[in-house]
Amino acid sequence: MGFFDNNEFENEEVVEESGITLHSLNALRTMEVIDIKTGSKIGFIKDFVIDIKESRIVSILLPGMAKGWFGKEEDIEIPWDKVKKAGMEVVLVDSSEVDGLKK
Repeated sequence: MGFFDNNEFENEEVVEESGITLHSLNALRTMEVIDIKTGSKIGFIKDFVIDIKESRIVSILLPGMAKGWFGKEEDIEIPWDKVKKAGMEVVLVDSSEVDGLKK
């Protein structure tokens, strides 16, 4: 169970304020993550790594690919600075230098 698995962040409404689009964390978790380098679908956000002291997202976590019936790879961590755009339905990321992603 991740840090944001409770229902505390149920408001998935997108708010536009001064030309900036804001998303709730739950809304981000329902968006598909796409690699802008290859155009491939990577998956959905599983969880977030947050710097509590600075109140900012450090990275997003995606589930690793299954490697057998019972085995599973480590989660894929994508630094927040690799997130290029969070649109209405997808999150675009730059996969260069991200461990765990097939190039």
